[in-house]
Amino acid sequence: MSAGLLTLGSLLKLGEGPAQLVLRCAVIYLVLLFGLRLFGKREVGQFTLFDLVFVLLVANAVQPSMTGPDTSLTGGLIIIATLVLLNFGVGWLRVRSRRFNALIEPKSSVVARNGRWDRDQLRRQGISDEEGEAALREHGLTSVTQTKLVVLEGDGSLSVVPTDEAGTHLHRRRHVRFIRHG
Repeated sequence: MSAGLLTLGSLLKLGEGPAQLVLRCAVIYLVLLFGLRLFGKREVGQFTLFDLVFVLLVANAVQPSMTGPDTSLTGGLIIIATLVLLNFGVGWLRVRSRRFNALIEPKSSVVARNGRWDRDQLRRQGISDEEGEAALREHGLTSVTQTKLVVLEGDGSLSVVPTDEAGTHLHRRRHVRFIRHG
């Protein structure tokens, strides 16, 4: 066999201890989780092109921090298992711990009440007039005056409670998602 030929043993041999890989992976996961939590109220499906580029670049930048000198197949499998378990654990904790959920999920913000936009709250949440009006149209309304309440939910969706007159023709809910830009 030549020195350049890969063998099953060389693919599986760890370049670093498994505990080191798990620790590196857990730290990066938690830092990214809380960093993206601070990023704002937007779901992945609502990412803009620059959000996607940002996430891809961050993923590329942190990869060496997670793997260290390890390039083995075994190391990759350990990292995948760690990420899956961490993600499962975070989901499990979110459901079972109010304190933990409060750390992970942003709070809802009222952006309009009684037919009037709260301009300060819109600015704080990074929602432009055009985005607010588009959200109303998505809910079948033409003006904020047709609303009792508009809430930017923690998941990034805008919930709209129409006035009694405006709401009589609405039969379905729509969700529009935004992010804080500040």
